[in-house]
Amino acid sequence: MNAVRVLLAEDGCAMGRQLRGLLSQQFDVIGLVQDGASLVQAAQAMLPDVIVTDIALPELDGLAAARQLRQQRPVLGVVFITVHAETQMIARAMALGACSYVLKSDAGDDLLQAVHAAIRGEAFISRSLAPPVPR
Repeated sequence: MNAVRVLLAEDGCAMGRQLRGLLSQQFDVIGLVQDGASLVQAAQAMLPDVIVTDIALPELDGLAAARQLRQQRPVLGVVFITVHAETQMIARAMALGACSYVLKSDAGDDLLQAVHAAIRGEAFISRSLAPPVPR
C-alpha cells in the first residue's frame, strides 16, 4: 500500500518541525509551507491525500485555502491544527464538510487519528473539545 501523502501548512518554524516529525511517524510528509497562498499552489501541484493546516496563516487563512482546494478536489482530506477552541471557529471549519479539527495542545494525542479520519472522509474533533459521552 502506498504511503498517505500529507502536505503541512504552519507558519511557525518550530511548530512546523514538531508537526512534521509527528506526522512522519505514519505518513509521507511531501511538503511544509508557511502561508495559505503557498498551500493552495503546493496542493494543486503535489496532489496530497490530506492537507494539515493551521487556521491562522498569512496571506490566505487556512479556512479559505481549504475551501478553495475542496472546491477543486472534494475528496481532499482536511485537518485543521489550531489554537482556536471557540465553537464558532469549529463550526466554520466543519461547515466545509467532513474535516478534522485538532488543537495544537492535543496534537500528540489526536493528530495522527485525525489524519486517518480525514483519509476515510470522516470528521474528527480533538477529544478535549468533544462533548463528554453520557454514561
